[in-house]
Amino acid sequence: MNVLIIGNGGREHALAWKIKQSPRAGRVFVAPGNAGTALDAENVDISTTDFPKLIKFAKTNNIELVVVGPEVPLCMGIVDAMSAEGLRVFGPSKAAAQLEGSKIFCKKLLRQADVASADHRAFRDLESAENYLNQREDLPAVVKADGLAAGKGVFVCRNRGEALEAVRRIAGEKEFGEAGNQLIIEERLDGEEASVLAITDSRTLVVLPAAQDHKRAFDNDTGPNTGGMGAYCPAPLVDQALLDKIQEQVLVPTVHAMKRSRTPFRGVLYAGLMITGQGVKVLEYNVRFGDPECQPILLRLKSDLLTLLEATIDGRLDEIPPPEWDPRPSVCVVMASDGYPGDYKRGLPIRGLEDAARLNDVKVFHAGTATLGDQVITDGGRVLGVTALGSSIAAAKLQAYKAVKCIRWEGAWCRKDISDKAQGRGG
Repeated sequence: MNVLIIGNGGREHALAWKIKQSPRAGRVFVAPGNAGTALDAENVDISTTDFPKLIKFAKTNNIELVVVGPEVPLCMGIVDAMSAEGLRVFGPSKAAAQLEGSKIFCKKLLRQADVASADHRAFRDLESAENYLNQREDLPAVVKADGLAAGKGVFVCRNRGEALEAVRRIAGEKEFGEAGNQLIIEERLDGEEASVLAITDSRTLVVLPAAQDHKRAFDNDTGPNTGGMGAYCPAPLVDQALLDKIQEQVLVPTVHAMKRSRTPFRGVLYAGLMITGQGVKVLEYNVRFGDPECQPILLRLKSDLLTLLEATIDGRLDEIPPPEWDPRPSVCVVMASDGYPGDYKRGLPIRGLEDAARLNDVKVFHAGTATLGDQVITDGGRVLGVTALGSSIAAAKLQAYKAVKCIRWEGAWCRKDISDKAQGRGG
């Protein structure tokens, strides 16, 4: 069957690479794609938000499955638009995608589902948020833009001064545009973060192995928040007993609450969790595969991804066998452009990709890349997700960084400590 994947990042490259391995996959298209998807699939020069052109392309090219990667088209209602035209689409409806599209919607849903999360207050304007901060104790807080901000609209603040600055950036300066029309201020939780993704058809849950992302830009979790500087899978922090508890106390109640609110959820339910001394608490939900978590998870998947996605759309996840996984852990290291997550140059030539590709158990997923003639060039802040398998997390890390050393462009950089938290936990 012909498949259309919508998006242009590392997640979409991983999806295209994995779907192409299915014996039932015909032509695999990626819109708009990048330099890496051009190698593993076929790129289509259509924006992720140009719904009429995407629908026309899908019909013209006999697309039997559409897989939506990024959150923006999901929250804009691409699944509804394509389904109305008779296309089979993997992903949640616009109503269900509010779980990621609005932090306030998510908090209300968590309360309805009786799922633990941080205490919070919601605000519609700068003045009321500032008044609240000035009247409360000078405590650590987390300030979040309500809407989508590419992973950058979250500020973890140590004190009132930092929280006031975050509020001004979101609601005063409108640094994140309409995403800052509302905001929430919540208690800062202490613990360690983990990502647990599940695929659901609204009746059955298939929980994937836990991963751990690295959101801060620099080593030792310092610097500003980013879209993610690397990830590894599985995360020893989440053993099987804890994973079962997360399914029972977090994922299942959420799916039931979505169904009760007449917004049944189908697709990838991604729980960003804080493992605290008081138990598991939900930091946020995403409604799609994480980037970069998708890369190390799919590198370990041995089953046919196409079968899993189709069963979700058809509401028969309970009829297929559980996915099989490579027992070896995987580590993904994001290579970024100088200046990210702020301003950065585009169009810089990338060298050494062929050398990295020759290494055993390594796959370089492209995120922010393009081609200029025969040359691969940078075209984003997060440029590559260098991903490797190993007999242990330490071995996978070693192999990933070995591949990183092969690759060069002006100003290329990465964190050096991806997966180090796993050491001492059996990693």
